[in-house]
Amino acid sequence: MSLGPEANLNGYLPFETNNAWRQNIANAPVDGNSGNLINAIGGASLKANFGAPYGGFLWGIPYTVVSGTKPVNIDYTAYGSESDPGPMPFTNATPVEGDPSLDGDRHSVVLDRDNCWLYELGGAIPQGDGSWQAAVGTVWDLTNQNARPYTWTSTDAAGLPVFPGLVRYDEVAAGHVDHAIRITLQHSRQAFVAPASHWAPNSSDPNAAPMGMRMRLKASYDISSFPPQAQVILTALKNYGAIMADNGSNMFLIGAPDDRWNNDDLGTLRQVPASAFEVVQMGTVYTPSNVPTGSAPNITSFTADNLTVSAGQAVTLSWAADNASYYVVNPEIGPVRGNSVTVHPTATTTYTLNATNQFDRSTKTITITVQ
Repeated sequence: MSLGPEANLNGYLPFETNNAWRQNIANAPVDGNSGNLINAIGGASLKANFGAPYGGFLWGIPYTVVSGTKPVNIDYTAYGSESDPGPMPFTNATPVEGDPSLDGDRHSVVLDRDNCWLYELGGAIPQGDGSWQAAVGTVWDLTNQNARPYTWTSTDAAGLPVFPGLVRYDEVAAGHVDHAIRITLQHSRQAFVAPASHWAPNSSDPNAAPMGMRMRLKASYDISSFPPQAQVILTALKNYGAIMADNGSNMFLIGAPDDRWNNDDLGTLRQVPASAFEVVQMGTVYTPSNVPTGSAPNITSFTADNLTVSAGQAVTLSWAADNASYYVVNPEIGPVRGNSVTVHPTATTTYTLNATNQFDRSTKTITITVQ
């Protein structure tokens, strides 16, 4: 991956090849209730909710690729209990969605190229001291999408990562988008279907979309008259479809801002009605009556090779746990692969091990005394 805002990923695709975002569903069967689900959307048509910046703000959800950025603390203001603790590699220069008024979803997305972690904040506001406030934040393993707990939110209402569903200029310029696209719909019910893991209902209509519902542009829909950028996106919608990821305006496709987008070209997507789509056959639809339940990880040990050290001295923290999907150590470290990490406390510090799986999170602490 290249570095910087809206960097070229040079063909890199996040997560494993069998991940839902990367699955070609061009030949997948149509859901038996597809007609009713599409009719419930109404007379909306597609819109590219991204493009070349205008009006003094970024139009779309920005991302940036970093290398070796020092992580900072995140102060959560709304969904801290369902967020991943920091630190995370955000700086005052990290772009944030929206205008300077602090309104809107204010997504901010960082990819750590060196360590293959994806960090996402929602309601993100950088602070003057270099720290950040956010309503919610998540970390994702780019090599193997880690399972977060069922019914926990993320930076979108479906509990999904945002970045893998963004339309990016670099991939459209290369002539192909090889993943599903994030889409919003106005109404959703209290249900989700994989790959989603969270609901945010605003409708009791049984035909309102569950979070995670996958829509595909019909193979018969003629896209030959559309301009180049739109054609690439429409081809992706035939091959990979769109995943319902959040409540919002009907049929809004979400992408990343870039000066090189042709907004007139993207504007032609408005010609495509919701009726040109069909719903791909869904798996188990989860509701409050059948959402999976299970046990949080069992942390069996959390130790240090030295409990009393001089300022800045290296200390190795080690742990063992059963049934954990991923680990976060804070402060100082962030997400970790494996079962040990080295810290360098400059003052007496209590470190917390956070072990998370698809059901819950467990924590354990240890204090290192600095003399």
